[in-house]
Amino acid sequence: MPTKEKTLSDAFYETLKDVYFAEKQIVKALKKSEQVAQEAELQRAFETHRGESMQQIERLNQIFELIGKSPRSKTCEAIQGILAEMEEDLEEFGGSDSSDAVLIGTAQAIEHYEITRYGTLKTWAANLGLSEAEELLDKTLEEEKRTDSLLTEIANKLSNQRANSQPTK
Repeated sequence: MPTKEKTLSDAFYETLKDVYFAEKQIVKALKKSEQVAQEAELQRAFETHRGESMQQIERLNQIFELIGKSPRSKTCEAIQGILAEMEEDLEEFGGSDSSDAVLIGTAQAIEHYEITRYGTLKTWAANLGLSEAEELLDKTLEEEKRTDSLLTEIANKLSNQRANSQPTK
């Protein structure tokens, strides 16, 4: 019995399910990150992005509706791996002077994954003629890029503060 040939539309739907799962896991991780971050600015960044991530889930719901599918998740092994690393890092570095830096590193790994996925989905939406989905994905993509830039800014500020507080030899 011949199998149906897979299309770009199928790939779009499967990737949408993947990122839907990832966003739900990310919301939980952001809440935890917000609680364990030591610097107030980093806590606020995680809180803000958690709110954005909840809006991103709503956008994904809209996209599922646009393509005539029910919102469904598909386990995202990549995000599970990154979040497992975050747990390991928190166990190893939690409460140390390096804790926030390590947390930012993991958060940026998540952002880079999301930037890749949303960029791909946006391109595919354009190729499939899904202009409304393309606009929704672009909005999310820009939020992810802004968050990544903000995390870099916070990391640089924290690094500079710590470097300046180190005794000179």
